[in-house]
Amino acid sequence: MINTVELEQDLGYQFQDRQLLYLALTHPSLAHEAGVGHQQQHNQRLEFLGDAVLQLVLTAELYLRFPGQGEGPLTQARAQLVNRTSLATQGIELKLGRYLILSRGEETTGGRQRSSTLADAFEAVIGALYIDAGYERTRELVLRLFTSSFGELAELPNLDNPKGELQELLQASSPEPPKYGLISVSGPDHNRQFESVVTHDGNELGRGRGRSKKLAESAAASVALRRLKEGDNPPPPTPVP
Repeated sequence: MINTVELEQDLGYQFQDRQLLYLALTHPSLAHEAGVGHQQQHNQRLEFLGDAVLQLVLTAELYLRFPGQGEGPLTQARAQLVNRTSLATQGIELKLGRYLILSRGEETTGGRQRSSTLADAFEAVIGALYIDAGYERTRELVLRLFTSSFGELAELPNLDNPKGELQELLQASSPEPPKYGLISVSGPDHNRQFESVVTHDGNELGRGRGRSKKLAESAAASVALRRLKEGDNPPPPTPVP
């Protein structure tokens, strides 16, 4: 059985019923591999539940935080928070790929890095958490994870998602996702400046700065996207501290 201790540490929650977490990480390919007549459970039901929980938590949070915004902007902001690319990014941040329980066929075809699989697994983990911990604890965890990705939600999320777009662009030709590294942190505690670098296959694609690690990574991804779309050749590999 897989060891999920590190995953639970990253989530900030220890499951009372760890079988729920195992189920959330079980890919439907196992059922297909088992064949007709075998009752192999997988994570699609938990994914269905997790999707609804995410929608509720983030809809309520946007509603409360932005009383001056109408339905349209709030709907767009929610769509940005819970689109497939965003959810896959959450799965990557939690390193869900290393914990997935896959069929041999899915394993050999790059299932651990597949964006759709990571997005589904992330939703399933949220569904499992909801059953195990209840709504309030799940809400706290969801808001922590999404605040890490989108900043403090002091304003509506930008409809652009450079990290997700860069990942999709690169994975069209390679299963390896882009990697982000923190280069430096400067400034006083109340006004920190972070600088991050994004690399792929050993090549540095871009660097960026921001008020948080996540914003710096987004800035680096934006630089990388611009270079790739303009046809710039990536610079030679640069060691990342």
